[in-house]
Amino acid sequence: MGKLNYRIVIFFFAFLFGVIFSIPTLTQSDEGKKITLGLDLQGGLHMLLSVKSEVAVESKLKSIGTSIKYNLEEEEVIFDDLRIGQGMVRFEILDKDDLPKVSKLLAEEFTGVQANQNGLVFELLLTSEEIKQTQEQAINQAVETIRNRLNQFGLAEPTVARQGIDKILVEVPGIKTQADEQRIRELIAKAAHLQMMAVDEDRAARVDIMSEEEAESYGDVILSDINHEQTKYLLYSIPILDGSMLVDAKVGYDQQNNQPLINFKLNGQGAKIFGDFSGKSVGKRMAVVLDGKVYSAPVIRERIGGGSGQISGNFTPQEAHDIAIALRSGALLAPVQVEEKRSVGPSLGADSIKASSIALAVGFITVVIFMLFYYSMAGLIANVALVVNLFLVLAVMSLFEATLTLPGMAGIVLTVGMAVDANVIISERIRELLHEGSSITKAIEQGYNNAFTAIWDANITTLIAAVVLFAYGTGPIKGFSLTISIGILASMLTAILGTHGIYQWLLPKINKKRLNFWFGIKTVEAK
Repeated sequence: MGKLNYRIVIFFFAFLFGVIFSIPTLTQSDEGKKITLGLDLQGGLHMLLSVKSEVAVESKLKSIGTSIKYNLEEEEVIFDDLRIGQGMVRFEILDKDDLPKVSKLLAEEFTGVQANQNGLVFELLLTSEEIKQTQEQAINQAVETIRNRLNQFGLAEPTVARQGIDKILVEVPGIKTQADEQRIRELIAKAAHLQMMAVDEDRAARVDIMSEEEAESYGDVILSDINHEQTKYLLYSIPILDGSMLVDAKVGYDQQNNQPLINFKLNGQGAKIFGDFSGKSVGKRMAVVLDGKVYSAPVIRERIGGGSGQISGNFTPQEAHDIAIALRSGALLAPVQVEEKRSVGPSLGADSIKASSIALAVGFITVVIFMLFYYSMAGLIANVALVVNLFLVLAVMSLFEATLTLPGMAGIVLTVGMAVDANVIISERIRELLHEGSSITKAIEQGYNNAFTAIWDANITTLIAAVVLFAYGTGPIKGFSLTISIGILASMLTAILGTHGIYQWLLPKINKKRLNFWFGIKTVEAK
């Protein structure tokens, strides 16, 4: 045998790397990083959601109303009858000397808003372009928010992608029980719209006999208590602040009864608004509202600084955890509803794994037999490289905890053929040179040099296509492109570097009289 060279040393360590990091996946042990099976292989939940983007327009108007109230108070503008309805924000200023100040404020602070003035009364409407952008933003934001919620929930590689104009595809692998499915659906659909709203103390005593229409005429809204549906609160419809100013939410426990609650923190602007309002409203009530339900309405005893607060509501630890996730990931600008739902059973996934495994085994064995039959020892060397290539693919995917789908398994099967293709080109170049009468050393070195350009061009073009598929594809397409990309890079290492090192190591043993044994060549023409 020849001396060990750097190529064979790298190849050996690549083999060790592949075996070691593939073990958790191959044995499905609890320790170590491993490949996660996709929805089509282990079963799970498939849902198609639709987004009620028109609700986002209403939320936008409420947000404008909140900003108008805050800015007018900051500018010390006296105003009255601030309300939202009929697709507009309406308010009246009481001093005509404030007109220039209000006009300047509206022009500088509120883009995408059409302001109509009639005397001292202002009516603010969203422009058609702003409405369109708001609806589009609601759909895109829903995709990101749902993806963030599922990731924070701890699920492995959920698929969340926009489909069509206002639909969202959600695929969550590994959901096997009805309870898990219900919890995921609630987490996805939860609006998580947090608001701080002032109680209308002047009319609150009549809330039980007041109609929704009468409340609206006063610029109020009637909301129910989360724990006691019959308990009603009369609140000013324009909130003091909303969840867009929230920066964190965590589960905590009440020191008195050890019940779970949610601690939240506001950003700088929210903390200032919260502090200013509480300072001016000592003795009055402020309601903590989440998704249209009042969780608490405590009396303000003193100015509340620091921008922190709590939400309590007889939560279970699981409910508190899920609500905190929803709050941290952001509120949905518009509600979503399930248009289509189906569960993929694990038995279907098991059948897919079995069929794919058979395809991989048959393809692998067929390639191995062909290479041994046609190229003899050169085929054996190529087969060794092929085995290392498969281990490397599994190891790299395990380290990234990638999700393996059915197209991904097809990519592994295809990788077998692509990985051995480089060795076929190399072996043919070596055989051509040997037929021309070149020495074994020259034939091997020049064979690799001559084959490199063809292998490099073919692999780079395939890799470019795979990268484009990964960048613009979704779900299973990404899995297929990822598998192909890893297989290409691994084959460059094993087929070009690894087998070259093996030939250099075995060079003293290769006898020109036994070329049939080493390269499957029957005769060599004399030069």
